[in-house]
Amino acid sequence: MQTLHVNGYDMAYLDIGQGADGAPPLVCVHGSLCDFRIWSSVLGPLTRRHRVIAVSLRHFFPNHWDGVGDTYSIAQHVDDVIAFIEKLAAGPVDLMGHSRGGHICFRVAQRRPDLLRKLILAEPGGELDGSLDPAWKPGPSPLAARIAASAEVIATGDIDGGLQIFMDALEGPGAWKRLPATPKQLLRDNATTLIGQTRDQRPPFSKADAEAIRTPTLFIGGANTKGTLPLVLHALAANVEGSRTEMIPGTTHPMFEQAPQKYSEIVLGYLAG
Repeated sequence: MQTLHVNGYDMAYLDIGQGADGAPPLVCVHGSLCDFRIWSSVLGPLTRRHRVIAVSLRHFFPNHWDGVGDTYSIAQHVDDVIAFIEKLAAGPVDLMGHSRGGHICFRVAQRRPDLLRKLILAEPGGELDGSLDPAWKPGPSPLAARIAASAEVIATGDIDGGLQIFMDALEGPGAWKRLPATPKQLLRDNATTLIGQTRDQRPPFSKADAEAIRTPTLFIGGANTKGTLPLVLHALAANVEGSRTEMIPGTTHPMFEQAPQKYSEIVLGYLAG
């Protein structure tokens, strides 16, 4: 593990593999309740051809945050990823994000396309505004309400109880109980970040946002993912010019953990194309 000082914060990251001559680094951004360890199942295949840099965002493991303050936000994390890529001084990078990390990477591509060669978004998290979803209504989404309920329980000190609410909302009833010990501990290590996420003020995606993306973009989804995530993926993909979409059969939101070989094949093929 290494750190890079960006915007007054020591951002932790893993830097693995050499990559082919002239190939840009692949920077990976995790989602909610995760950290750089979440990519472990695909690091082997990806690093055979690429230098892979997996970051842990502000306040995530190895940091142990108390949930207090206003420095946890989409805007802050976008600023941090931009500053991180600039400090790498490696030229344009390939950028890959999952879930909330996909939202962050999307916003990086909006603001600083000069920093990117290719963009990979694995079920980016977020909401759609009325220009992309005719059924859109102002106010928090059902998932946002469940996140708030989860964070409220975590704030009382009941970490496992709060995480059960979150995981069961995302993956269906019983999801938390079915998780093996190792991924459960990763979620526990980042549980308090969910408190910050309730104050995220995440802007919804608009048609104009999607049309503004000029970086070559690949969307990846789990064919069995339920809820709003597939709706967001397909709405964005339909409006990002020239984008590609790959759905991985038999998987849900954590598709790169459930089918790491297939996920890696898709990513490597896209980066080489």
